[in-house]
Amino acid sequence: MKTFYENAEIYRGGRFERGRLVVEADRVVADAAPGPDDRIVDLGGLYLVPGLVDVHVHLREPGFPQKETIATGTAAAARGGYTTVCSMPNLNPAPDTPEHLEQQLAIIRRDAAVRVIPYGTITVGQRGCGELSDFAALAPEVVGFSDDGRGVQSAELMEEAMRRAAAVGKPIVAHCEVDELLHGGYIHDGAYCHAHGHKGISSESEWRQVERDIALAAKTGCRYHVCHVSTKESVELVRQAKVQGLRVSCETAPHYLLLCDEDLQEEGRFKMNPPLRSREDREALLAGVLDGTIEVVATDHAPHTDEEKSRGLAGSAMGIVGIETAFPLLYTGLVRRGLLPLERLIDLMSTNPRRIFGLAGGVEPGQAADFTVLDLGTRWTIDPAAFLSKGHATPFAGWEVEGCAVLTVVGGRAVYDTLTTKSIR
Repeated sequence: MKTFYENAEIYRGGRFERGRLVVEADRVVADAAPGPDDRIVDLGGLYLVPGLVDVHVHLREPGFPQKETIATGTAAAARGGYTTVCSMPNLNPAPDTPEHLEQQLAIIRRDAAVRVIPYGTITVGQRGCGELSDFAALAPEVVGFSDDGRGVQSAELMEEAMRRAAAVGKPIVAHCEVDELLHGGYIHDGAYCHAHGHKGISSESEWRQVERDIALAAKTGCRYHVCHVSTKESVELVRQAKVQGLRVSCETAPHYLLLCDEDLQEEGRFKMNPPLRSREDREALLAGVLDGTIEVVATDHAPHTDEEKSRGLAGSAMGIVGIETAFPLLYTGLVRRGLLPLERLIDLMSTNPRRIFGLAGGVEPGQAADFTVLDLGTRWTIDPAAFLSKGHATPFAGWEVEGCAVLTVVGGRAVYDTLTTKSIR
């Protein structure tokens, strides 16, 4: 039996066209006439896109199930329209050996609602220093190698990590942060920080390591991806690396495109790492998105308990949630305001991360049937109490947004479905 998703605006080849998508078992198949036993779903002009991909998600399991579990995190991902997420290695045990990684994989196999592809750590224990993990042993099961949450402090160690990653055909995905430039900071070292007596994190603590790593990537030939870029200097460094033809890419997150340190409040839901930067930085990030320097938007979904986020800017844990709200926020804040075409947003959240990280799934015949149906006309208010994630800390609480996923399909199977109008035969 086939399922025919009719009357949809389907994103293929860089543009939307009215048509239908045919799915048989777990695959997209070529168009054909429906038979008497086939199922027909009339989408009524809704938008059907290759499933969203988030290459930077913290699922917290094993080790921290009080913050999030693979079950709750992937349910939240499905609700947000994501069909594939890449889980960061801030875990206990950290995925630095095949045995440690298997603990995570076993939970993924049992509980994940969407596709979850983990990262392996760069260093043993994810310490950002010391001994490198066994890249060759981990490579078959991981999307790449990262010590997210910590920058690798030694240039010599990072160079060797890049050589090992290149040898196994995997990227280094780097959290860039120079420890000696942090000075105990926890928000951006800008006007709000100085006016309110906080300790600041300089922009240099990020871009200085981006600069170092790009030079190492040029030297080693490693594929190199910069996590959660937040500064104008980092954008320019990546831009110049691309001009030189290096295998360098980067991501930013919705909060860096929509907020700056002028929006800070004395609440833990405004605290993340890297921090919200200046208005000038935000404008540079948007320019980087528009000119193709920034090819990926990832959420850095980082749930903590409500108590951990209740201690204000100074005392709260670093990290906010975002996987359930990323698309509507960016659609409302960028597309509806005429700052970004819808097609470019889908590229940032689906097409580009699939291409850069070699991830399967989509809407072309022969591909795994991983797709998302979006209702762009729905208006709603972000309410953290309604999240499927265990985390509730978001600076966007109370924001009015447009657009949402109404159907998320992974391998031909609906993992999130709130379609209100169906014509099924």
